[in-house]
Amino acid sequence: MLHFKMIGVMVLAVAGSAAAQVATPVKETTFKNPIVKNRADSQVYQAPDGYLYFMGTVPEYDRLELRRAKTLDEMGGTTETKTIWKKHDTGPMGSHIWAPEIHNIDGKWYVYFAAGGAERATTWNIRIYVLENDSANPLEGEWVEKGQLKTGWESFALDASTFEQKGTRYLIWAQKGQGSRDNSDVYIAKMSSPLAIEGKAVRLTKPDLPWEQIGYRVNEGPTILRKNGKIFLTYSAAATDWHYCLGMLTADENADLLDPASWKKSQEPVLKTDEERKVFGSGHNSFIKLPTGEDVIIYHARNYKEIKGDPLNDPNRHTRAQVIHWNADGTPNFMPPVPDAAE
Repeated sequence: MLHFKMIGVMVLAVAGSAAAQVATPVKETTFKNPIVKNRADSQVYQAPDGYLYFMGTVPEYDRLELRRAKTLDEMGGTTETKTIWKKHDTGPMGSHIWAPEIHNIDGKWYVYFAAGGAERATTWNIRIYVLENDSANPLEGEWVEKGQLKTGWESFALDASTFEQKGTRYLIWAQKGQGSRDNSDVYIAKMSSPLAIEGKAVRLTKPDLPWEQIGYRVNEGPTILRKNGKIFLTYSAAATDWHYCLGMLTADENADLLDPASWKKSQEPVLKTDEERKVFGSGHNSFIKLPTGEDVIIYHARNYKEIKGDPLNDPNRHTRAQVIHWNADGTPNFMPPVPDAAE
């Protein structure tokens, strides 16, 4: 269910020749976090049919699940959930099924996801793949494999997302650059179709700041938020333990998005671990807008700091949501993370 907290704002009331300032409460939507347990790399797609569609990485890394609901708080309950695809037993798309995203493009549904090979020697040959479904309801019909989305060179690639700006569709994703010592950088390219890019990929950001290099040199999980004449590209950085955090690039909505000089990089994380609120490793997010007009960030995090073994084997990255506040300069303010609701 939805919850609310009250914040005071001032409105002007005029009586005769005298003007009085009166404090009027405004309701801010909050959520019962986590909204979905044991789902990392959280994406919620706001569809024209009025539904919210949710995808995330399942802890077994072996399948793609899709669920839909009318509200975020319904996502973790009895909402309809369906396994729409399972990993292959041999060959490509046989392991590390990660970070799916669903999009409706020109009346068809597409899911972009990352996968490695089934055989031990190829499990880290992770690439981007696409599924297509032409049903009105993506929980129905057939999901058809459309193969690998080629990015221009073969290397570790994942976290594909897509958006349209001024009539041009773009792909944004993370990939190990040619000759790069980074684990992954963030790239952008125009798309000629939902299945292919055109022209060369352009690198927008690499992990060149100290907080982006803890554990691993990582920029990944790009996604887009638009407001106030700006385009904000958030991305995740560092290892997937409590150091995981969000960075951000900002561009003018009229800028050449394929020009790296159009993007300004924030020098500090815009969402990170908050030990006091017990939110650890905040990252890999998406955005929606509520009927109230409020912008919401959806992201994953754990509620504890210490992890035994490889963080990738820890299943407790849970999906969370909170309303975005806006700074005076028109940039989003994601901090502080909202703590989990009491059980």
